[in-house]
Amino acid sequence: MKDILSEIIAHKKKEVAEQKERLPLSVLGNRLAVAHIPFYSLKGALENSKSGIIAEFKRRSPSKGWLYQTADVNRVTKAYASAGAAALSVLTDEKYFGGTVDDLQQATGRVEIPVMRKEFIVDEYQLYEAKLFGASAALLIAAAITQEECKRFTELAHQLGLEVLLELHDEQEIDHIGPLNTLVGINNRNLGSFVTDLRKSFRMAALLPEEAVWISESGISDARIVKELREAGYQGFLIGEHFMKSGNPGQSLKEFIGQIMP
Repeated sequence: MKDILSEIIAHKKKEVAEQKERLPLSVLGNRLAVAHIPFYSLKGALENSKSGIIAEFKRRSPSKGWLYQTADVNRVTKAYASAGAAALSVLTDEKYFGGTVDDLQQATGRVEIPVMRKEFIVDEYQLYEAKLFGASAALLIAAAITQEECKRFTELAHQLGLEVLLELHDEQEIDHIGPLNTLVGINNRNLGSFVTDLRKSFRMAALLPEEAVWISESGISDARIVKELREAGYQGFLIGEHFMKSGNPGQSLKEFIGQIMP
């Protein structure tokens, strides 16, 4: 099956190189130096949330096509926050997911809960962007970077005032976890083939550090699964597709939380 992740990463490296030409890193650094950007802890939010839902704003995906092409980021993210989301995730990849950094900036300017930049991060530049546009956390995908890059990007993120959600896809990626990686996610979707297997989160639970907050990502649409994942030790549940394809993401989240709350 076509390896979509490799295609995305190759395009992302080219995209970032072009963006650096338009807006050098030094300019981002200067802007950050004088910016006052609120920080909301994703780890703290998940530890203190009864639902643990990270609600995602995602217009489309490579496997499913458009989920909600005309979705308004302001309306959806505010509705997510009002419905009780512990945190938000905003896709900023345009070619494959229909998102932009402008979506991130708009979302962070209108809610007072953690917002994570969900992106294929392959360069330090993207972390500076994430912070400048208001994110409190950034996703790092183990399958997209080396162990050395993971360590370096995580350290830089912390210096910039960003938490990191380190996303793993299989047992071979466990070695990417370092002392600073206190938020660890298991993506149930294979980013090469986009096949989803919810059993992956349960299978990998025994390998995750006890001191970290665990997040299960992708393919979650049943409240019973959330309850079972919580019993297995997960405190966070990243859900986007299920809400976005409903046409009314905020209401869909509200109903979902009603189903998982005791």
